[in-house]
Amino acid sequence: MAMLVSSSSSSSSSSPHSLSFTRSLHNALSPFSITLTLTRSHSPKRAPPSFKATLITNSDSFQVGRSIGSYGFMNVTRSTFPLLSSSIFCLLFCQNFTLSRSFFSYSAFPSALEGNKYSYADFGAGLKTQDVGEGSVKIRLYEGRVSQGPLRGTPVIFKVYPGKRAGGIEADMMAANELNAHSFLQRNSKGIVQNLVLLVGGFETITGEQWLAFRDDGKYSAADYAKFASDRVSRDRASGELSSWNRFEQEQSIKRKQIFVIKLLQGAMRGLAYMHDNNRLHQSLGPFSVMLNTISEREGRYLIPRLRDLAFSVDVSYSELEEDPRSLADGLWRRATAAGAFTRMEKRAFAIADDIYEAGLLFAYMAFVPFCEAGAMDGLALQVTYSPVFFLDHKIQRLLENTFQLDLEATREYCMEDDRLAKAVEFLDLGDGAGWELLQAMLNADFRKRPIAQAVLNHRFMTGDVL
Repeated sequence: MAMLVSSSSSSSSSSPHSLSFTRSLHNALSPFSITLTLTRSHSPKRAPPSFKATLITNSDSFQVGRSIGSYGFMNVTRSTFPLLSSSIFCLLFCQNFTLSRSFFSYSAFPSALEGNKYSYADFGAGLKTQDVGEGSVKIRLYEGRVSQGPLRGTPVIFKVYPGKRAGGIEADMMAANELNAHSFLQRNSKGIVQNLVLLVGGFETITGEQWLAFRDDGKYSAADYAKFASDRVSRDRASGELSSWNRFEQEQSIKRKQIFVIKLLQGAMRGLAYMHDNNRLHQSLGPFSVMLNTISEREGRYLIPRLRDLAFSVDVSYSELEEDPRSLADGLWRRATAAGAFTRMEKRAFAIADDIYEAGLLFAYMAFVPFCEAGAMDGLALQVTYSPVFFLDHKIQRLLENTFQLDLEATREYCMEDDRLAKAVEFLDLGDGAGWELLQAMLNADFRKRPIAQAVLNHRFMTGDVL
C-alpha cells in the first residue's frame, strides 16, 4: 500500500503544524511537474537529456536494491561564552546499521568510509563544553531504481525514515520537513538548480515507514574527496614521490587540486544561495552534506556538487518566523534571541548568517584537509574522547574558535610554522590572501557582518580569478 508523498501547498512551512508526514501526504492535492535530467550512467562526461516528469508516488514504480548503510543522529549540547547553550543534531553514517563509537559513512569509495556530518550553528563564541548523546532516529539507506514510466531505469537512493510509530514525533517531523523542503524548492518557476539533490518521489508503507527516493547522482561526498586527497598526500610523502616529481608536474597537480576545491565550494554555495533566495536554510551543512559525482581532480571540469540532507531545513519567509518549542527550528530562534536578534527581520538575518557560518566551516575544512597529509590536523586542537575521524572537523572548529578566537590572521601565522600545513596556507594565500579574507568574513563573530551567499559567490577567491 503506497501513499502520496508530495506536498502541493504553495509554501512549505516548517511550523509544527506542517511537520507531520501524514499531514504533508494529505496536503498533496495534485502531483506537480518537475524538470528531470535522466541519468542512466554515472559517467560525469555524458550529458543526459532533460524532460518533464511528475513525482513518482507509487511503490510499484520502484525496485529496491541492496542496503548501503544507515543514518544515526546524535544530540550535541554546547555551552558557550557568553552564557549560550543550544542543542544541535549531528548526522552520522553507520555502515553496519548500528551506532557505535566508530562512525562510518556510506560510500562507494572504500578508503573514505569513516567520517561524520555535523550541524554547527552556534553564535560566534568559542566552544567551551559539550555533551554528546545518541539520538533516537535511525534512517536506513538503500540503492534502487525506477522500474516504470518515463524515468524507468533511473538509479535512486532511498532514504527510509522509521515513521512516528517506531521513531516518534521527531522522526515524523524530520521526514515531513525534508519532503516539504525538496518539494517546495523543486516547484520554483525559474527551474531547479543543479546543485541540489533531486527528489524523484516516494511512498509511505502500511507499517508507517516513510520512503523518500532521490536520484542517484553519485555516492561520494566532499568528506570522501578530502580524505582521498589527504591519504594521497600521505602516501606520496611516505614513498618519497613528492621529492622525485619534476617541478612542472608538481605545480600542475597542485593547480588541479586548487581548481577542484574551488569548484566544489562554488557548487555548494550556489545550492545554498538558491535555498536562501527561496527563503530556505540548510542548517546542517558540512562535508558529508555535499554530494559529488566524481572525486577525480582530472575530471574537475565535470564536477557537480549537490547539497543534500534537508531534514533540518528551516523556512525563513517572514510569515513563518515563529518560536515554538515543538519546532525543529526552536534552537535556532533561541540562539537568535541570545545574539540580540529580536524582531522578525533581525531573526531572519541571524538565521541566514548562521548558514553562512556553517558554510565558512565547510570552507575551512576543504581548505585544509585535502592539502595536508592524514593526521596533520590532529595536534592542532584538544584531543577528544570520541573517534578522531569523527571530530576532525571539530578540531578545525576548535582551532579557529577556541585557540584563535576567529582571528584568521593569527591562524595564518600559526599555520605557517607547520610545514605540513604549507599547501593549505598557500591555497588560502592565493590572490594576496583572498582565501583568508573570505574565510574571515564568513566566520565573523558578529552575524550582522557576514556576507550573504551571493556575495560569497561573487568574491574574487570563489570566482577563481585568483588562479
